[in-house]
Amino acid sequence: MKVHFIAIGGSAMHNMAIALHKKGYQVSGSDDEVFEPSKSRLARYGLLPEKIGWNADQIDQSYDAIILGMHAKPDNPELKRAQELGLKIYSYPEYIFEQSKEKKRLVIAGSHGKTSITSMVMHVLKQANIDFDYMVGAQLEGFDTMVKLSDAPLIIIEGDEYLSSPIDRRPKFFWYKPQYTVISGIAWDHINVFPTFKNYLEQFKEYINSLEDGAELIYYQDDKALVQLANEAKNSLKLIPYKEHPSKLKSESTYLLHEAEEYPIHVFGKHNLQNVEAAKHLCLAAGVDKNTFYKHIQSFKGAAKRLEKIAEGENCIVFKDYAHSPSKLKATTEAVKAQFKGRKLIAIMELHTFSSLNAKFLDQYSGCMSAADKALVYYNPQAIEHKGLAMIQEKQVKDAFKPSKVEVSNASAHVKNWLENQDLKDCVILLMTSGNFDGIKLDDWGKDLVKQA
Repeated sequence: MKVHFIAIGGSAMHNMAIALHKKGYQVSGSDDEVFEPSKSRLARYGLLPEKIGWNADQIDQSYDAIILGMHAKPDNPELKRAQELGLKIYSYPEYIFEQSKEKKRLVIAGSHGKTSITSMVMHVLKQANIDFDYMVGAQLEGFDTMVKLSDAPLIIIEGDEYLSSPIDRRPKFFWYKPQYTVISGIAWDHINVFPTFKNYLEQFKEYINSLEDGAELIYYQDDKALVQLANEAKNSLKLIPYKEHPSKLKSESTYLLHEAEEYPIHVFGKHNLQNVEAAKHLCLAAGVDKNTFYKHIQSFKGAAKRLEKIAEGENCIVFKDYAHSPSKLKATTEAVKAQFKGRKLIAIMELHTFSSLNAKFLDQYSGCMSAADKALVYYNPQAIEHKGLAMIQEKQVKDAFKPSKVEVSNASAHVKNWLENQDLKDCVILLMTSGNFDGIKLDDWGKDLVKQA
């Protein structure tokens, strides 16, 4: 098979390119920019484009498939040439389905927890020596790529609700047609694509309606909007509600409770206990028995940037987290405060995504950082300008987060100074961003903070 990737440098795209290369496919690609770590990883496998930019002349009838990434535009010259030649053009999720349509497909969807649940399932299956393919939205310890495509009879897919491609405006998860799916919860996100909560909710309704007869829908039972959708689902689906796994907290450690046994785990918080329960259902569907699940979930340390501990000392612990949406922000701060009740919680978050920097969306953050003892919210005015949004002011941000008591800054240097001037003794620091506070090396900073404390 000969396959060409338009916009090969993307996080998901370059991982699929590597996966197909490992499968023996002839892979090529192009992009107008390729950043690290994609650049080095593509180069390692001989897949880095020789020249940066688009070249329509390299597209000819010899290609079996063209895979189109979200970074490309609808008028991309290579895409236009492929269309003129009548070549088969796939979106990224469409090609995942093409590679897995004969497999058992387990899909994890929802506004939060997707990566964590997916990585939990992958960890347990790997430890249990079960052969499987996968697609996950983060680089996981013990896995070389974020995508694996082989002859395995099973695939685990993180099902994103964002758009499939520049010419396919449907959510990615519409493509996968799983026999088993988790929906972890529904909280409005991606305001640039889904301008109202009603519109966003409709995507999940259509996803549920797209499931084939006999499919299992495993859904979080305390999410009112999700429960309503499940109640309206067609009768041919098997509905399995779940809630957080029973647990106990002692000495700043969380233990799962099952049949009079206690199992210590590295992850914590209400949402992670929900994630564990969802992962258990999927692992059972994949052929893992309960004893094996509990044996291996104990060694799961979490996905990168999902409540990831980056430094720990006698007086201070530092976590970083991908949290940026209101529901994730609230859940993460509450989880850390509940786990470390005797410590002061200092939390910093960055408004970084299109939704979070949109003045129309800001009021969704009301009360989201109330669990923190000290809190600061950072945003970069240049990022707002770059996204073509109306400028927001510090007072707007502060008012939006009420009744949470937050300080607000739009200068990265001030963020560092503010935190380093806090009393860091007997505290937990939580750094939450989908970026890096404009150039701060979070892991190094975390280690420095622990030394300072």
